[in-house]
Amino acid sequence: MLSEKDFPGVAALSICEALLLAMNDNKVLPEHEIVGILRDAAKTHENAAGTDNEIEAHLAVAALINRIIAGGNSVRRPPG
Repeated sequence: MLSEKDFPGVAALSICEALLLAMNDNKVLPEHEIVGILRDAAKTHENAAGTDNEIEAHLAVAALINRIIAGGNSVRRPPG
């Protein structure tokens, strides 16, 4: 269950997903560029420094982004 401290992150994820989808749908950016943006974001978190807890959080964020990339999310729509 989400706590109130999670709401800003969930909102940001939803907004970013909607923006990436709109950019793809309106042919502002091709799919490979959008996937590149997601990969860059994941890499930033994978390379982040900080305390053990901060690093653990960054790695969890990177893992989530990588699951979005790999999972055939709505940006990478399955053919059909």
